[in-house]
Amino acid sequence: MTDSSSKDILKLLTPRKIIFPILLGLGVAGIYFYHKFNPGDFANIQWTWHSTFWMCLAFLLMVIRDLGYMYRLRVVTEEKITWRHCFDVIMLWEFASAVVPSMIGGGMAVAMLILNKEKLKMGKSISVIMFTSFLDGMFMAVVAPIVYFILGREALFASINPQSVQQLSFGVELFYIFWVIYFGLLGYKLMIAYALFINARAMKYFLIRLFSFKMFRKWRHRIAQTGSDMILASEELKQQSIMYWLKSFAATCVSWSARFIIINCIILAFCPSDFSNFLLYARQSIMGILMLVTPTPGGAGFAEVGFINFLGEFITNPALTAALAFLWRLLSSYTYYFIGAIVLPMWIRRVYKKK
Repeated sequence: MTDSSSKDILKLLTPRKIIFPILLGLGVAGIYFYHKFNPGDFANIQWTWHSTFWMCLAFLLMVIRDLGYMYRLRVVTEEKITWRHCFDVIMLWEFASAVVPSMIGGGMAVAMLILNKEKLKMGKSISVIMFTSFLDGMFMAVVAPIVYFILGREALFASINPQSVQQLSFGVELFYIFWVIYFGLLGYKLMIAYALFINARAMKYFLIRLFSFKMFRKWRHRIAQTGSDMILASEELKQQSIMYWLKSFAATCVSWSARFIIINCIILAFCPSDFSNFLLYARQSIMGILMLVTPTPGGAGFAEVGFINFLGEFITNPALTAALAFLWRLLSSYTYYFIGAIVLPMWIRRVYKKK
């Protein structure tokens, strides 16, 4: 990766890029708070030992999530990156993912730069990025239909409590949008799986032929490069043992489950009502699929709307909905802005020390 491309990628991590998603998320939460504000609802809010326990557990799950990602990175790089440097990579990766929209690849380009600067060969860096992205996508592709067939359409896409002040809206529309996005994700991941594990060269040839049509021609060079990347990644991955796959996928499951259960803890801290924790987890897996095509950095705005719409029924005090949505985003996204702002300058000094 050239110095010019490195500079272009690092331009993504500017204060302006960071401030926009924070303001957008705060704006959505603020508008909802303004319309739902009731002083009497806030008078009943109390911080108890119960709240302390569940919030401490939420912070612990946040740590477990990142440790899972760090362990997975150690596995997929065959321990060529130290634990200390794994921390830098994961924090910057999350930082970049919170700044770059998911629908254009999140922080993958930045992550490739980071890994390359951690003295991994370009072929290895590409295989790590493609393989971890494949694992994340397959986790979502496996969990979402499982929870759907266990709980059914009504539980996931309709209001579970008709008496609830906060109802799940646009359930029918979201049901169809979900399956369109899901099968698109599944088809894409199966295509990647074929390239990585069976015949990368045939996939590259197919993509080049597909993008030879006039309407796609302007992306042909980029697709050709992607095909070459898949060949490099495939050669790396075919050399790995079964334990490599099992450890990587297990770490992926732990990290994503911890990410989802954080919301359970936040809601239980302030709304200790009798609801199904599994249903809450399942709703998040559906919401995670829908957020894959959000056009805003880190899903800002869409994440808050999704939280209010999909999970609002589980919150007994409507006045808390916007505040809990913000608290969730603080733990799942905003925290990485602050950590990344600290880690990024130190990382740049370390990897560019000769300059």
